Amino acid sequence: MLTIENGPAGTVVIAGRLDAAQCASAQAFLDKVTGTVTLDCAGLEYISSAGLGVLLKTQKRLMAAGGKLRLAGVSRHLRDILQYSGFDQIFEIEPAK
Repeated sequence: MLTIENGPAGTVVIAGRLDAAQCASAQAFLDKVTGTVTLDCAGLEYISSAGLGVLLKTQKRLMAAGGKLRLAGVSRHLRDILQYSGFDQIFEIEPAK
């Protein structure tokens, strides 16, 4: 199960599992965001390679328009995945508090 919604102060809050089955709905939501967006990942339990693709596609689109996708509330597990995939070089990542 995945939830993705607008949060406080212009953030986007994502929670649950971002896997292949949830990618279409997550991409549809993220296709509507503009500018510099902070994605609150504190509730994100799992992300698959397809989910990473959603984040990458969103990042490329936002950067082309002068914005970016920032990741916040990143757990140690998610940070490891981002490091192994090299995505820690693509995204600005705020550590979990």
